[in-house]
Amino acid sequence: MLPAVCPESSLTDLTDECTRAALTTAVPAGVAFLLLVARLTPNIVKSRVLSWTPQPFLVLDEAEALLYPEDATPTSQPTASRWSLQSIALATISWLQLVAWSVIAILHRDSFAAVVAATWLYAALVATLAPSRTAPYGLFALWLAFLVASIVDFGGLLYNRFALGEADYPTHEVLYAKVANFVALVVAAGATASMPLATPSPKVLEQLAGEKASLVSPQDYASLWSWLTFAWVTPIIANGTYNTLNPSDVWDMSPTLAARPTFRKFSSILPGQSFLRRLVSAHAYDMLRHFALVYASVGFQYLQPFFLNRLLASINGISTPAARSQALVYALLMFAASITKTETDLQYLYLCRKTSAHLRCEIMSGIYEKSLRRKDYSGVTKKDASEEKKEGEGEGEKKEAESADIGRIVNLMSNDAQRVSDFVIGIFMLVSAPVEVILCCVFLYYVLGWSAFAGFATFIVILPINHWLTKRSIRISEGNLKATDKRMSVLNELITEVKFIKFFAWEQKWIERALEARKVELSWIVKDRINNSFFGLMWMTVPSIVSVTSFTVYIYTGHSLTVPTAFTAVALFNMLQNPLNLIPHFVASLLRIGVSVRRIESFLKEEDVPDDISALKRAAPTAANSSDVLGIERASFVWNKPVSPDDKKEKPKAKKRWLRLSFWAKEPTEVPAPVKEEEEEDTPFELRDIDVVFPSGKLTLVTGPTASGKSSLLHALLGEMTQSSATGRVLIPKNTTQVDPDTGLKNCVSYAAQTPWLQHNTIRDNILFGSPFEEDRYWAVVEACALKPDLAILDDGDQTEIGVRGVSLSGGQKARVALARAVYQRTKHVILDDPLSAVDSHTARVLLDRLFRGALLKDRTIVLVTHHVELMLPAAAYVVRMLDGRIDSSGTVAELRTRGVLDEIKHDAAEVKEEPAKSEEETREEQKKDVNKPRTLVEDEARAEGRVKWSVYDTYLKASSYWTWAGIVLLIIINQGFRVGQLLWIRIWGSASSIPVEAPASLAHSSAFVIQEATQMTLRPGDALHAHALYGNATTNALPSADENPMFYVAIYAGITLATAVSGLLTNVIEYIGAYRASRILFRRLLISVVRAPFRWFDVTPTGRILNRFSRDVEVLDQSLSSSLGMFLGKGISLPHTSCQTISYVLPAFLIPAVGITYLYYRLAYGYLEAGRDLRRMEAVAKSPVFQSFSELLEGIVTVRAFSAESRFLDGVYTKIDTMNKMWWAFWMTNRWLLYRFDIIGAFAVLATALLGLASMGSEGNFAGWAGLTITSAMSLTMSIYWTCRFITQLELDLNSVERVIEYLDLAQEPPAIIESNRPPAYWPSSSGGPEKPLLAVENLTIKYAPDLPPVLHGVSFSLQARERVGLLGRTGSGKSTIAMSLLRFVEPAEGKILIDGIDISTIGLQDLRSNVTFIPQDAALFSGTIRDNLDPFGEYSDEDCADALIRVHLVSTRESAFASAKPSRAPSIASAHQNGDQTPPSPDNASTVTDATTRVDDARQSVSLATKVSAGGTNFSQGQRQLVALARALLRRAPVIIMDEATSSIDFDTDAKIQATIREEFGNSLLLTVAHRLKTVADYDRLIVLDQGNIVEFDTPLNLIRKQDGHFRNMALKSGTFSELEAIAVAAANNKPSST
Repeated sequence: MLPAVCPESSLTDLTDECTRAALTTAVPAGVAFLLLVARLTPNIVKSRVLSWTPQPFLVLDEAEALLYPEDATPTSQPTASRWSLQSIALATISWLQLVAWSVIAILHRDSFAAVVAATWLYAALVATLAPSRTAPYGLFALWLAFLVASIVDFGGLLYNRFALGEADYPTHEVLYAKVANFVALVVAAGATASMPLATPSPKVLEQLAGEKASLVSPQDYASLWSWLTFAWVTPIIANGTYNTLNPSDVWDMSPTLAARPTFRKFSSILPGQSFLRRLVSAHAYDMLRHFALVYASVGFQYLQPFFLNRLLASINGISTPAARSQALVYALLMFAASITKTETDLQYLYLCRKTSAHLRCEIMSGIYEKSLRRKDYSGVTKKDASEEKKEGEGEGEKKEAESADIGRIVNLMSNDAQRVSDFVIGIFMLVSAPVEVILCCVFLYYVLGWSAFAGFATFIVILPINHWLTKRSIRISEGNLKATDKRMSVLNELITEVKFIKFFAWEQKWIERALEARKVELSWIVKDRINNSFFGLMWMTVPSIVSVTSFTVYIYTGHSLTVPTAFTAVALFNMLQNPLNLIPHFVASLLRIGVSVRRIESFLKEEDVPDDISALKRAAPTAANSSDVLGIERASFVWNKPVSPDDKKEKPKAKKRWLRLSFWAKEPTEVPAPVKEEEEEDTPFELRDIDVVFPSGKLTLVTGPTASGKSSLLHALLGEMTQSSATGRVLIPKNTTQVDPDTGLKNCVSYAAQTPWLQHNTIRDNILFGSPFEEDRYWAVVEACALKPDLAILDDGDQTEIGVRGVSLSGGQKARVALARAVYQRTKHVILDDPLSAVDSHTARVLLDRLFRGALLKDRTIVLVTHHVELMLPAAAYVVRMLDGRIDSSGTVAELRTRGVLDEIKHDAAEVKEEPAKSEEETREEQKKDVNKPRTLVEDEARAEGRVKWSVYDTYLKASSYWTWAGIVLLIIINQGFRVGQLLWIRIWGSASSIPVEAPASLAHSSAFVIQEATQMTLRPGDALHAHALYGNATTNALPSADENPMFYVAIYAGITLATAVSGLLTNVIEYIGAYRASRILFRRLLISVVRAPFRWFDVTPTGRILNRFSRDVEVLDQSLSSSLGMFLGKGISLPHTSCQTISYVLPAFLIPAVGITYLYYRLAYGYLEAGRDLRRMEAVAKSPVFQSFSELLEGIVTVRAFSAESRFLDGVYTKIDTMNKMWWAFWMTNRWLLYRFDIIGAFAVLATALLGLASMGSEGNFAGWAGLTITSAMSLTMSIYWTCRFITQLELDLNSVERVIEYLDLAQEPPAIIESNRPPAYWPSSSGGPEKPLLAVENLTIKYAPDLPPVLHGVSFSLQARERVGLLGRTGSGKSTIAMSLLRFVEPAEGKILIDGIDISTIGLQDLRSNVTFIPQDAALFSGTIRDNLDPFGEYSDEDCADALIRVHLVSTRESAFASAKPSRAPSIASAHQNGDQTPPSPDNASTVTDATTRVDDARQSVSLATKVSAGGTNFSQGQRQLVALARALLRRAPVIIMDEATSSIDFDTDAKIQATIREEFGNSLLLTVAHRLKTVADYDRLIVLDQGNIVEFDTPLNLIRKQDGHFRNMALKSGTFSELEAIAVAAANNKPSST
């Protein structure tokens, strides 16, 4: 087209007026034409095109609709008129321009003007007919096209006038018109840039008008200019510069980035497909945009050296006005390319972080959502270390499935999710590195010909090594992640049960166990670093090997290696080094990401509960799928067990070999061992042939012996067990929308677990559990559940924060709060798992009268597991008796009584407790020790303020050794010396040549970036100061000619390059050694400090907060901190220094603008560092609630699902994730803000350097070399300062983890475990002392829980003899538990002392004390491993002793069964033996049918042996079984002093009687001090201590006390209702006769 319009002009000749006119007309017209086509394209065509192209993941309108579904108003809809001041201005300018250009076209018959007028006609019509209150992107692109055209046109005129000296110059009128046109375009572009990107929706406007206006993110509603320059981030920087930022100072996440809409949208994309495929499909559009922007950035990056080359070529000779003008043009073009690249970089880096934010939300929310619907595997046992080691010994065997425990889930959340989301940030390597390699290879071929491919052939030799290292990297990554999972599992178990560990003085054992897991993890980290070192060495030396090979072949094929050829080739080889270094790291990172993706997908594929059980999966209720009854129809159940992938029917398709390096390719790293025939697995517990329907609107009692399956029945009813029978079904109503109009009850379930699960919240919030507050109903529930007296003694009443796991409440209070939660919900069906076991007889009767017989439970179906059958029988309509996993008897109360079964059931059930643990009348004294209790139990997590203190640096440097960092600094200096040697040798090489060092003209024109790279060879970090030496004279007389002996110089250069690589490798190795040492030492100190912390600290510190220290903060110590410090020392200090000094040395005039530039850099960097530091610290703090919510959820998942509360919990974690992400997002946006401004300032610095250089050059020229040096130094200055700020920020971020670790290193500690100078004798404490020497003496003991609180015990004194059995009695809050705790030094005396066998316990170590005094708590805890490990973790006893202990507590029946139990240990029920004939099983339609079917002795009951595996927390055992194991521990230890917090509340009556007999027999040689919860237990003891308000009010034998008129003990006995029985027991004990009862 151009030849037809301008036949005598060239397309590239912008000095020609016709060419300029044609181009400045065609470009805007072309833009307008494309916009017109897009507008006129029919919607049906657009929809078809869009149907097969990737779409944006989440736009603002859609995000707000998902975030505010109740008020989903599209943001694009105008609130009033579509016109604004800006749109009016655009329309006015467009019409004026149309008129002006039309007049010009008509008057001058100018076709170019006519085309411009037509273009303006389009703009005017769009601005008038389709006005918008938001920025019109199409018109803005048109304005920019017009602006560029105007600049080119006007610039051409100036160039022709001043550079070429043309006399033909436009008239003043034409110049004025061009200026007016330019001003109009600037105004139009400015008006468009001031328009917002979007208008707020009504919901957002409501927020902007309210108190949360400051939290609304401005990024979606910022102006176009603010968006392009990231000015919308400035307020955070400005605030953080002078103030410490707080969470309220940071905007909320944009709706397009919020967790809820992000995950909801992600969930709708390809459901059922693989996780990786869904990720790719969801973000394909953003990734394509990302790639396009990266390519554009690479293009603009290569334009800069091209323009630099042309600039240098223009001044490489005699200076003329034309040469100067031409150089000025190229300087301006280089500036424009730099500005454009800056904007491109800003957008694609923003896009990277946006995609990363989406991935964080999708993965973390997905893991949490999966946790809400996956089966509960908490009782699944794990393989121990020996079994894991054996996995690799077999081949081709079936792999055992494993479920994710809390340690692994935390690791998935903290590490794997972070790794996957961070990967997209560096994905530009996938795009840019291969392009750079290809370009370098093309130009190398141009320079060296086919000889270049000889060098490339060396890659073939390297590929097998690379393949081996890559496969090894996969194995190491998988092993490392598994080791981290194991460590986190051990730590979670340790932290969760740390109190129990302290009871038995097992701290050191668990510290060693955690350190052993840590040792395995560190071994994998060492392997990974060795692997990375080989990777780095290999690819750092590749350019040298390739260059030497290519040069050698080039010379021996008859070519002459001239200096220009060598210089150009060396420059290209050096350019090849960076992408070659990046590619292997990228591949290794890609493989590690593949491991993380597979781990996440493996978790997401774990089996879910049935659809009708999960509220997240349940279909909309209909008449067909809704049930009004509660029960189970002819079904059997087993506990959930993970399904092995090999068990799945569908086999994976064979993959091609070339896919092995992809995400989905998995290298076989572990081969499971074959199962030996002689190995017997533990017999799993099973519910068999369950067929029961609970009467609607009535109370059903479920009872039975310990471990008979009572709780399992409820779990099966709730859908939490796996149905093993082919037929049958669970009837569980969960229709939360079906409300009975008469009662207002919903046809769904509420539940109270046997072990109460409470949230870290207030008492009221725990009771409400998300339901609306109904005042009358709420207080009625509090009254009925006997909680009112408890609330009265708390300063904050029901607003009292109860802490993690309800730590600030007693066991009885926790049980009643959980009971109140189940009752308060308006549910038709209430399932209660033994809530009465934690309350006394008086409170039980209160609950019976006020609750179970009251209005709150009227017309509600209640299933109650209890041993208190006789108490609850008057209110019950139906009774179910469980035995060995079967329903032994069931029927109405009347029918069971008629058949004589009811008496047996009452006999087997445990009797009602007499003495309250937390009675209604006595709880008024509760917690008097905390009368001044603060309102907040758990304080917000602390975070440091201001700069990182030197003490933090000092702690890390000491841990890693100062000598380590001294060696690193020395190696950095040596490395820099080698780099200087490279430059010096190049200079010597050039001096030894007779040919001038310059590239061929053809290559310079076609590949200008090579010249720039050759120039930059003199500008490597730390070398610019030597520029003068490089350009100065060098003595080369003693060296051979470079033209005659080129290989000499090639070999020396290769040797120096290799030495540089080796010194860099040594630096990394020493850095790794220091990091390993610091990680090992700091982790050990952190672990010991936490484990040795006092009881109270664990009460007020959430588990998630502690786990965050051991997960993310420890990962920083392991992975990135040493690297950050090394980068700061190696590059962060030297880079900007050398560049600035080089420019100042060559061009002193630069010092003038350098002052202003330096000030701007300082101000920007200071604000960024101050704000960024606070944001990173807040992010670290915000992670803890996320981890805590996961830990809390996994413990109470059964309760959450029972209440159908999954959606509410998911919404809660959305908020926590958004709180964490908004700190992370704000930090990275401030980083982009800084990068943009640094790049802009850098572009101006380069322009100023070029202009000053042009102004300083003399008429003789010869300034090209110096100009290249200064300009390239200026180009590197900006990025070096930016990266220095990044290094500092990253270092401070990583040191924030050290800060958080140090915070826990300084925790208050318990007294020393062992005091070597005062250890008790080996026989201590001895029971051989006479009456004159008491075994335990308490003298004037006064206890305070805090110095500012009143005493809990007031001068208590008593002495106890060896072998005595003494009971501790008293109302709650009287001081019973305080005395018990003080004997173990969990509470230190304010006054007085405690003597055990004559030794003051405050003078000996805790290990010596607690290992010789046994404490049996009421809530027993078991640990992962085997029964043997739990009984004897130190291996101090034989297997026979352990087996005998199990027999004595009646957990097994014989020694043989203790070693290999394969049969149940209980005989058939007595009721079954008296039945004559078969009985008919109950019909689902007739709930009152009596069932007394004989129970066969089979494997339905779980077998127990020493080898039986125990899951974390012992969740695969019933609570009664856990208490029996705790008693077995005490029997095994046979300590002279035993303190027992009566631990048989969850054991059936028959077993309890046997246990009490065992205690009397086995503990005969021990002083037994029992904190009594029921009077019958201690009625036959030797003496009783009765406490009241911290004083001993009675201390005598039971008989004397029960006969003491108006005595405290006598009043307790009278109140219990069993006075006669207690008196008889006391009399029998006094007469040394057994009781008749």
